[in-house]
Amino acid sequence: MRAKKRINLALQGGGAHGAFTWGVLDRLLDEDWLEIAAISGTSAGALNGAAFKAGMATGGRDGARTALRALWERVGGFEDVPGIDWFKPFMAGAEYAASVAQSFLPVSPADIAAQVVSPYDWGPLWSNPLEPAVRALKIDEVHAHAGPQLFVAATNVHTGKVRVFGDGEVTHEAILASACLPTFFKAVEIDGQHYWDGGYSANPALHPLYDPALPDDVVIVSLNPLYRPEVPDSAQEILNRINEISFNAALLRDLRAIAFVKRLIAQGAVTKGAMKDVLVHVIDDEALMRSLSVRTKIAPTPLLLDRLFEAGRKAAGRFLDAHAKDLNKRETVDLVAMFD
Repeated sequence: MRAKKRINLALQGGGAHGAFTWGVLDRLLDEDWLEIAAISGTSAGALNGAAFKAGMATGGRDGARTALRALWERVGGFEDVPGIDWFKPFMAGAEYAASVAQSFLPVSPADIAAQVVSPYDWGPLWSNPLEPAVRALKIDEVHAHAGPQLFVAATNVHTGKVRVFGDGEVTHEAILASACLPTFFKAVEIDGQHYWDGGYSANPALHPLYDPALPDDVVIVSLNPLYRPEVPDSAQEILNRINEISFNAALLRDLRAIAFVKRLIAQGAVTKGAMKDVLVHVIDDEALMRSLSVRTKIAPTPLLLDRLFEAGRKAAGRFLDAHAKDLNKRETVDLVAMFD
């Protein structure tokens, strides 16, 4: 029987691409020897983390699996939500299903509208299409002592700083704030402050996972490609790459800080144990994510979600096959090479 191992998860945001993370989590739940001690999530990562925590706290591994599936079934069905008509011009809708094999879809009036029309322009017609899926999560279950610790990041509109909601602070509003893309959603107000998507300041926030009581291993589930070999030349591709770079910047900053601390530890410049020697791992499928259009992030069709779910399960399986033995022993990401 394999020895128990504890890890932390850091879940990136990426709209409907968060179904990939759903698949990763579903596969990790297959392993009884693997315990998730804490989750830090942003945007779609916050939704996944909250569903995982609520399900795990009340029904163990089967409960977490059921809660995640229920979440994504609701997200995939949000076209049926009353008041959703305002959002349809921004969606690829059925057009995506016919074009899923294409790497990028052409720019459409919907893409242009997303750049020139504010959600505030809709007045009373506006409603948040994610709200029914988020409100379906039972916050008392998210706040339960059982299951992993949960941290959710959002960006303060006024200061530009990250706010990390932890423990009893993770409310429906905090989750909605973490997933609030300002071109589509109105800012979420919490305690007199307004918040946008956490991806602008932390995607996801790693520092809550440095708590000495938590394990050293941080497994990042990545949704935004770090590298693209081609130079984007269409308006849509350029905007997509700008967003990817922006949403990866905070994570790269945190990883650079970890690399710096590890170098100090290796040089003996800090006392052993004074700073945490974080062991970084990544689960991703960069080839798949590079192949998807930016519009698929706001088009949660069942076809797309199922494809991403299966891809996430396979990516997690590859990671476990290659690195299960490394967990709690050594990192599997070469941070030095990453920043060379």
